[in-house]
Amino acid sequence: MLSALRAAAAVPRTFPATAVAMQARSASSGAQALKYENLVESTTTSPGTLPDPTTLAFGKQFADHMLVCDWSKEEGWAAPVIEPYGDFSLSPSALVLHYGLECFEGMKAFRGVDDRVRLFRPQRNITRLLKSSQRLTLPSFDGDAFLKLLTHLVKKDAAWVPAGRGYSLYIRPTHIATQPILGVGATEQSRLFVINSPVGAYYATGFKPVRLLADPQFVRAWPGGMGDTKCGGNYAPTILPQQHAAERGCQQMLWLFGEDEKVTEVGTMNLFMHWKNDDGVEELITAPLDGTILEGVTRQSIIDLANQWGEFQVSEKYFTMGQLTRALKEGRVYEMFGSGTAATVSPVGEILYREETLSIPLELETSGKLSKRFMDELFAIQFCAWTSDD
Repeated sequence: MLSALRAAAAVPRTFPATAVAMQARSASSGAQALKYENLVESTTTSPGTLPDPTTLAFGKQFADHMLVCDWSKEEGWAAPVIEPYGDFSLSPSALVLHYGLECFEGMKAFRGVDDRVRLFRPQRNITRLLKSSQRLTLPSFDGDAFLKLLTHLVKKDAAWVPAGRGYSLYIRPTHIATQPILGVGATEQSRLFVINSPVGAYYATGFKPVRLLADPQFVRAWPGGMGDTKCGGNYAPTILPQQHAAERGCQQMLWLFGEDEKVTEVGTMNLFMHWKNDDGVEELITAPLDGTILEGVTRQSIIDLANQWGEFQVSEKYFTMGQLTRALKEGRVYEMFGSGTAATVSPVGEILYREETLSIPLELETSGKLSKRFMDELFAIQFCAWTSDD
């Protein structure tokens, strides 16, 4: 029998009420709505070929086609276009280039063991893209229509979806403000587009533990800010700290916040810890969605699976570096791992904190038992590799 998460991976008929409300506000203006039926399509005359999957580097190769949807305040959404992948023209005064009015998503399509191509919980990504667009005053759009358009694009470039565990087609929907004006304000023109990239493992080292730098001088997000929005402004400031981490022999930053040094996220991923908490209860804990944490699709999938198993307490709340260091000394930490679309699950092996290396337990050679279990279960769902007895 399929698990609840496996069933949830299918595309729903409609989007959540919040997304529908955003769509309704856009439609009420009388401007043209985004419609799948208006799609204009052209095919490349110079098709490429999928490289050897073992040579794929993340985000460096691109599929043959892209989806482009333009909007203006006066006319609404123009007819969406699927066309050959390539450069497009943008005014040097476009708002996105000066004030960072843009947001994006990271999604994946997988080639299952039955050779069929599937998306994994795409409605969650599109709902989040609608939320991000609203936060940046970019125009709303019909989520169902956009999902149909995106699915059509993936079907057109299905040959670019590599086969095999760990391989996928990374899908990047992006929404940018294109109005050519230097005034700071809501845009009157935008472009919603999608490009696709065949990818292998996110980390060159594969499914191996990473070393983190916990340095409180760097802060990723704060209350009332944009931490829960997937926009470029959340990523550009992390590059310098990431370089700082690399210089210290670390692969990622462990983001802390506040005087009590709350543990929030890791790199560009959500973070989980499996431990025996201060009350002596076995618990899987991750930071809460309080407006500073990105609502990760993989994060929610892990929570759904853990709740379905019912083997330990699952909590969405903060823990601090003080609690972590004390629990490590008392032998109460079982493992830690990050989660995200690009890496899926990434075990944590060490944390460099105040010039001290904190070693995180690894029950297996390269990970904890629970992180490997989550990785195996998610891969089984994404690649349809479970058995009839699962």
